[in-house]
Amino acid sequence: MKTLLSRWLGLFSIILGIFAWEVFVRLSGLPRFILPSPMDVWKRLLESIADGSLLYHTGVTLLEVTLGLLVGVISATVLGYVIAKSRALEKILAPYLVASQAIPIVAIAPLLVIWLGYGILSKVIICALIVFFPVLVNTVVGVRAVPPALYDMMNSLRASRWQVISKLEAPASMPVLFGGLRVGATLSVIGAIVGELVDARAGLGFLLKVGDFQYDTSMVFVAVIMLVVLALSLYGIVILLEKRYLKWQQTTS
Repeated sequence: MKTLLSRWLGLFSIILGIFAWEVFVRLSGLPRFILPSPMDVWKRLLESIADGSLLYHTGVTLLEVTLGLLVGVISATVLGYVIAKSRALEKILAPYLVASQAIPIVAIAPLLVIWLGYGILSKVIICALIVFFPVLVNTVVGVRAVPPALYDMMNSLRASRWQVISKLEAPASMPVLFGGLRVGATLSVIGAIVGELVDARAGLGFLLKVGDFQYDTSMVFVAVIMLVVLALSLYGIVILLEKRYLKWQQTTS
């Protein structure tokens, strides 16, 4: 019974929030271009789906997010593993990595768009940069958390370097790595939108700008809702992958 209630608790909170939103709009008397009602947003959502614009722009953003997430995760995982194995390399790269996080991505996004052009490449790189650091840190922490005794056991079995990586380091560090992927999956959407807000002719960020310029607040809400759906979907995919590849944790616990 408690499990059933916990599953429906999230849906109930959403319905309650929409109801409170509707009540506030009616009582406040605010014009639609400032705060549209849930019904106004719903109608605008159906219109944008019917004319195909929402699906098109969502597909553009999803492509940017997917490519950026792949580039960021792969590069961060490879570099994180190398750093985890080399203290000297960590000392050399640490100032640059910390400095890259001290600079807001919004500040350098216009420069990246100028350097890389106004196409999809700049958005992918911005997305990859915002994903890079959390995955990198978790990779380093995960690899260094492997107990030394397990390395001794693998050496006694005369395991090759690839066997150590695939049979020991990868499974042992995977729980921490998936923690970084959870963060990276949600941040990837932010990275793509930052790039689109700087300059884009397609994507959900483009819809946000158009809705803002035209005082079409309902369109802004529709774009934001789709961004939330994308972020939740990516987060859910990471959770499913985590459950699939970390079954051994459940069996040993």
